[in-house]
Amino acid sequence: MVWLIPVFGLIFGILLGSIVTFQIPLVMAKYLSIAVLAALDSALGGIRCIFESNFNGLILLSGFISNALLAAFLAFLGDQLNVDLYLAAVFVFGIRIFQNLSSIRHYVLEKFLKRHNLHATQNKE
Repeated sequence: MVWLIPVFGLIFGILLGSIVTFQIPLVMAKYLSIAVLAALDSALGGIRCIFESNFNGLILLSGFISNALLAAFLAFLGDQLNVDLYLAAVFVFGIRIFQNLSSIRHYVLEKFLKRHNLHATQNKE
């Protein structure tokens, strides 16, 4: 049940973000997109760690801050050099998000199958 806290926080944040409207300057769009990806990566990583029974809030917080700062620095450096370095952070966060989501999905499906005494069938060719 502890894993519901980050899920509710994510849902609350999405709802709050869809209700509250404000305009973000175009200059800050890259930085905001990286911040959102860092937050989503950290949230899904935290949920995965809860399922794996090795969650540590300090590691989650420090990982979020360090990832967000590094990604923001890459975006800033890219702006100074006139190169889209922020795409590297988007690529890495994208991969990590899909890996965390895959791990969460595997855990949830395994738990569901065990609870209902079902077995996943594998096609052998």
